[in-house]
Amino acid sequence: MRKDKSMPLPYGLRPVLASNSPRRRELLGMMVPGFRMSSAPDVVETYPDALPHRDVPAFLSRLKASACDLSELADNEVFVTADTVVLCDEKILGKPHDREEAISMLEMLSGRSHEVVTGVTLTDKKGRMHTFSDTTRVHFAKISHEDIRTYVDIFEPYDKAGAYGIQEWIGAVGIRGVEGCFYNVMGLPLSALYRELGRFA
Repeated sequence: MRKDKSMPLPYGLRPVLASNSPRRRELLGMMVPGFRMSSAPDVVETYPDALPHRDVPAFLSRLKASACDLSELADNEVFVTADTVVLCDEKILGKPHDREEAISMLEMLSGRSHEVVTGVTLTDKKGRMHTFSDTTRVHFAKISHEDIRTYVDIFEPYDKAGAYGIQEWIGAVGIRGVEGCFYNVMGLPLSALYRELGRFA
């Protein structure tokens, strides 16, 4: 009988997460305990002005992938790079730069629905790349101005697209529903990643 409760990947690939995100590390660990980490590639995260906003995460994940050092990989390893954006009224809400921008973002989201899009790129030692995106629709309840300010002051969500973490207080009391992958909102669409790793093998 197996003493650990990890599920082996059935196609022999081993993901290497090229990211500094603690949430993506936690999420991938749910699917592949003991996976390997690599430092996030050093890239300037810019994109063409004419690029449709929902295509931005895929573009940026591929940009990050192109900067990874393939010599780090073993033959059965695959780099995983990702980028997540929040879209509201077709406007990209990235990571807020300060308290006022975080409050402004949450007031825009309050009482409305928005989309979270994550782009993921898989890259193997031979330089093959495969990019996909996953979209989740999130429905926010109306949140008071006071609660928004208190949340920002306590949780300081400056490292999160859209200025919120669904796994935090605001997700527990401020979100009415989610259509699509819950984990995608945290930064990594696990079910889609599992399927795409199988296709990439």
